[in-house]
Amino acid sequence: MSAESGTLLSIDGLHAHYGKSHILHGVSFRVARNEVISLLGRNGSGRSTTMKAIMGLVPPSAGSIRLQDRELAGARPYAICRAGVAFVPEERETFANLTVDENLRMGEQPAVHGAYRWSTEQMFDYFPRLKERRNTKAGSLSGGEQQMLTICRSLLGNPLVILIDEPTEGLAPKIVAQVGECIRDMHAKGVSVVLVEQKLAIALKVSTRVCVMGHGRIVYEGTPQELAANEKLLAEWLAV
Repeated sequence: MSAESGTLLSIDGLHAHYGKSHILHGVSFRVARNEVISLLGRNGSGRSTTMKAIMGLVPPSAGSIRLQDRELAGARPYAICRAGVAFVPEERETFANLTVDENLRMGEQPAVHGAYRWSTEQMFDYFPRLKERRNTKAGSLSGGEQQMLTICRSLLGNPLVILIDEPTEGLAPKIVAQVGECIRDMHAKGVSVVLVEQKLAIALKVSTRVCVMGHGRIVYEGTPQELAANEKLLAEWLAV
């Protein structure tokens, strides 16, 4: 979907630091309602820091983060979550001593106005393996199972927009396909998605729009088709 559906999340002039290191240099982009945007770029380009800054895990040093009409820059992560933003971190960060069922319950919260309401049974439809393992402690799950669990825990917070950082890293092809189907269904149900994904083919397949990052800035925005046809840009900013 394009921006004509209405802007949901607005990032303007975002700067962020790790200590004395200036990582983000004025990042700006928009996320429309019911849109899947991929943030692409080489390692160190600022993609994950952008996600963490939106979520309040890396406090922005300047700039604006607006969800609809609400300013989120400077808010605590729990407040950003309650406002309607979910985060699936690259590190997964499940509660190792809790079961799959208990982890899922930890993610539940009332839906904000306009958000799709998800159920645990829908999560088990996406990832039947989780249903089989529902009484198993998360610390005993494989990496792929933990990734499934983290995505589902975040969805049960009924977000308006979900930030997903490197969801297919290190996963078997079958699980990668399941994650891709899950992202497409989020989009179909009206959830906006901001995705950081190293695998270009997957990003181009699931996205409605792409933003390429380099040196802590957005250097390109366009459709997946436009990016795929731009060999010069691919070589300059994405080729390894």
